Amino acid sequence: MSEPVLALSGVRRSFIQGEVTIQVLRGVDLTVMPGEIVALLGPSGSGKSTLLQAVGLLEGGFDGSIRIIGEEAASLDDDARTRLRRDALGFVYQFHHLLPEFDAIENVVLPQLVKGTDGVAARDRARALLTKLGLEARLDHRPAKLSGGEQQRVAVARALANQPPLILADEPTGNLDEATSERVLGEFLNLVRGEGSAALVATHNERLAAKMDRVVRLRDGRLV
Repeated sequence: MSEPVLALSGVRRSFIQGEVTIQVLRGVDLTVMPGEIVALLGPSGSGKSTLLQAVGLLEGGFDGSIRIIGEEAASLDDDARTRLRRDALGFVYQFHHLLPEFDAIENVVLPQLVKGTDGVAARDRARALLTKLGLEARLDHRPAKLSGGEQQRVAVARALANQPPLILADEPTGNLDEATSERVLGEFLNLVRGEGSAALVATHNERLAAKMDRVVRLRDGRLV
């Protein structure tokens, strides 16, 4: 049996507001296998984004074990955590966060250059991903010239640019209308499966969650 791409054990997170301690995550255990797409379902405020921040190594303050492609995050220094985030993870957010001064293909090329990929190979990879997402005629368009669905497709291509083992998506179609949301999510799932990546996708939408391989529910800081 292959090793999990993500293994969480007893992950906890609390915040202090005045004299009150708020427990957001109360001991989360979760395993995601290579190539598996898992929906993280829960209402707004249930801690989905907090859990993705923990897995994404985006901030400290978490207790418990977070292992990504076999590496224990707690044992890594800042440089090693940055390397692991760059090499092992791809991110898709509710808002696309594209760089406005760069066109679609450049937004997908840039993370590859940061990793050290040759410029020609990076551009070929970006073009191939965007073409799979139906954007072959929009490669030289800046974000402001793209529709909401097109912007999010570019964000999906950017997340997959470096072929990360794990994609983290936080309400990736939350800013889109229902029809566009269905279409973009379908393209996202097809592309992730085609690339062989695993994904942990936070959503509050039961219908969208049902399209994934497995659904886990976050309630009162625990997975149920």
